[in-house]
Amino acid sequence: MVQSAAKDVDAYLAEAPEGRREVLSRLRRLCQAELGGFREGMAYGMPVYQRGGTAEIAFASQKQYISVYLMRGDVREAFAERLAEKDMGKACLRFRRPGSVDFELVRDLLRATAAAPGEVC
Repeated sequence: MVQSAAKDVDAYLAEAPEGRREVLSRLRRLCQAELGGFREGMAYGMPVYQRGGTAEIAFASQKQYISVYLMRGDVREAFAERLAEKDMGKACLRFRRPGSVDFELVRDLLRATAAAPGEVC
């Protein structure tokens, strides 16, 4: 499920593999709870959370992992120590198994993102 053609997040979650659906739903609930004032939508075939028309957070079910996209460099820098041991791309935090998603870390990243606007990469 690399790039979904789903029109909304409900449809995206419905087409997700059974073993990942609950984790992805939990990520969605966490985003909805922590990202007040953000608009949920679909872009690039995945759920995104936008403020002022700019996507700052996204998540996706990739072939080999579940990813959380952190588009704010300032947030990534602020959490550099906690992210150092994680599987990270430029803006992508990857979890190889659904059971390995660190929801506490994701919650903290979301709260930091929501606290103030910033530049996206």
